[in-house]
Amino acid sequence: MPTESSDPADPFESFFDDHARRYLFDAIALALREDGPDLTSNAVFSPQETLHAEIVAKTDLVVAGLPLTPIILRESLPEKESASCTWEGHVRDGDTVQAGTLLATIHGGARRILKSERIILNFLCHLSGIATLTAQYVAALKDTGISLLDTRKTLPGLRYPEKYAVLMGGAKNHRRNLTEILMLKDNHIDMAGSITRAVGKLRETYSPCAPIEVECRNEAEVREAVACNVDWIMFDNMTPEEITSALALVPRHIATEVSGGVSLDNIGKLAAAGKAGLTYISVGRLTHSAPAADCSMRIARGK
Repeated sequence: MPTESSDPADPFESFFDDHARRYLFDAIALALREDGPDLTSNAVFSPQETLHAEIVAKTDLVVAGLPLTPIILRESLPEKESASCTWEGHVRDGDTVQAGTLLATIHGGARRILKSERIILNFLCHLSGIATLTAQYVAALKDTGISLLDTRKTLPGLRYPEKYAVLMGGAKNHRRNLTEILMLKDNHIDMAGSITRAVGKLRETYSPCAPIEVECRNEAEVREAVACNVDWIMFDNMTPEEITSALALVPRHIATEVSGGVSLDNIGKLAAAGKAGLTYISVGRLTHSAPAADCSMRIARGK
């Protein structure tokens, strides 16, 4: 079922457990390999020279990804190639900050800081952009009782960092992979011959069976999914009127979700149509269309 950080005191450590952490480190390692050696910095600075850096928000944003800073700094270079670095975060992931806010300071090896600079900013700007957009959608659902979900429309290799950013924006994760929830989409249903047959195949194959969600295109499919007593029903690309009618068919113990074509312009109408018990609204554009936030790193010679 939807996941949210289990440790509000340290959501980063809570989210990036052993499984998710491996994917995070893989993404960081790939980014460092893509850059290759920093020939310019290696020529200009000796391994012992130091710099002081400040990471600053250039626009209003919701912070996400700041704890990646020390990880990237540490992984960027062997100790023999650059002095180590110390860093201090001045805000926390999930904080809403104004333009001009000092987010973090770094002091240490010049080569290490410059090698890491763009990668730190790429992650921070991308993830903070997702968190910032997510917060806007969460605000649009305020006082409705409906939770906002993300989707699997994420960049390859960045699934976990992007879903973490969604949490920092105040929403919940739908499913991180294909094992957490078994979703029957139109292709599965059409090939199986019916919702009933598709659900039966899942329950015959897996024991215990993970929660089953069914993507429904019309009221007839909703009725069939209810008769199968599935765990979750998605109303796929339905109009507000269709959503209201479909909700009346679903008992309260089955979770319900509106998905497809949701935007800031129409989410209010969809939420109003679901006021009779809608559980979730999912939005793919939280991850696939969020504009990057704007942050910069100011650098000066170390003292």
